[in-house]
Order: sequence, then structure tokens, then C-alpha cells
Amino acid sequence: MNPVIDTLLAHRSIRKFQDKALTEDQVTTVIDCARAASSSSFIQCTSIIRVIDKEKRRLLAEYAGNQAYVADAAEFFVWCLDFNRHLQIKPDAQLGFTEQTLIGAIDTALMAQNALAAAESMGLGGVYIGGIRNNPDKVSELLNLPEYVAPLFGLCLGYPAQDPEVKPRLPSSLLVHTDEYQPLDKDELAKYDEEVRHYYRTRTGGTKEMTWSEQIDGTLGKESRPFMKAFIESKGLSVK
Repeated sequence: MNPVIDTLLAHRSIRKFQDKALTEDQVTTVIDCARAASSSSFIQCTSIIRVIDKEKRRLLAEYAGNQAYVADAAEFFVWCLDFNRHLQIKPDAQLGFTEQTLIGAIDTALMAQNALAAAESMGLGGVYIGGIRNNPDKVSELLNLPEYVAPLFGLCLGYPAQDPEVKPRLPSSLLVHTDEYQPLDKDELAKYDEEVRHYYRTRTGGTKEMTWSEQIDGTLGKESRPFMKAFIESKGLSVK
């Protein structure tokens, strides 16, 4: 083991933060580590909005489903897929392809993961906020995002004011396939379900008991932001 591996394996989502600011050097380091991430064909199709304005933070917290830590965290970044920069360089750029949207989403996620890992290595904590996609049109208007720029998720960063357990992830026996896709091992799934149930029971003092399978049943048994397709297309993305 080494410090990099230790940091990655110790990841927890932090939703309570100390009232303590990050230094500009810390912020610069986090962004520099994000910039160092891999980029498909070196297109570099991500923009990061660092939101400092308190009223904008308040509104973003509201748009994300009233998640107070969006407003309370020392730093909040909105990670955007961005092909507008390329359009400014090449006005006749061939844009709007679904492949470009995939590249933008993948590259942005890689950058954000680098950023959080770097922050955690400095003793900071954070949590990703997919809730900004609850109201992508309002977020886009608030941040003045032009055509070909779409907000994908947010990231809170700060000094942790809590110490949650590491949430158990799918075991490699269910995640890794050899040479071809393999059927789900129900026995391994049952073991993992009990591990997740124990995690929730311990974390909540017995007020929540749910297996991973039950959580998936609830999550995938309902609509999931069906308006996103129209919003993405309204930005000129994934129209062909």
C-alpha cells in the first residue's frame, strides 16, 4: 500500500463541514490535479464554475433539492460539459453528436474524480451533487451557461465535520468479468445485500434497514429526470 491507495480506499461522502475556508493554494492544487486528468483526443471539453456568491449558492442548494451543504461547504464547483469554447475557436465546428456528449461527460467525471482525490489527500472532504440536474435550466440560467455548455454535477469541498464509515461497494466478484459478460451470482449478491443492510443499520442506529437490491428496486422503479433529454438537446448536444 501507499498514500495514494490509502486515500482512494478511504473515500467517504462528506455532507457536514467545518466553518473553515480553504486557502487559494489548496483550491489551485485541486484544480491543477483536475486539469491533469486524461482527455479524449485532447479535446478538453470541460469547464468548472467556482461559485463564491452566497445568493447563487443558496439558489443552487435549493435547485439541488434543498441540500444545505451546497451553501455551507467552503467551496462549491459546478462541472460542465463544454463545447462552446471549441465553437469560439472554430465557428463552423461540427457539433451536436451524441459521441461528443459522451466524451464530455466522461472527461468531466475524470477531472472531478482527480479533484476530489487530491482534496482528500490534503485532509479535506467532499460530496458530488447530481441534484443540480433536478433543475438544469435554472442552473444554466443562473450561471449564464451558453449553447453547447451543460451542467453535469456539483462538488462540495471543505474540512469534514463528520467521520462516516466507508460505504461497502460491490465486491469484485460481482463487478469484474473475465473474457465475456457473466450472469449475476445470486449467492454473492445475497452476501453483499446483507453487508449493505448492516451498514445502514449501524449508520442510522437501526432507523434504516435496506439492502442494495432493495435500494435499486426503489431507484430504478421510477422515472429519473425524464426532462434531461430535452434539456441536453436544447443546448445543441446529442441532436445527432
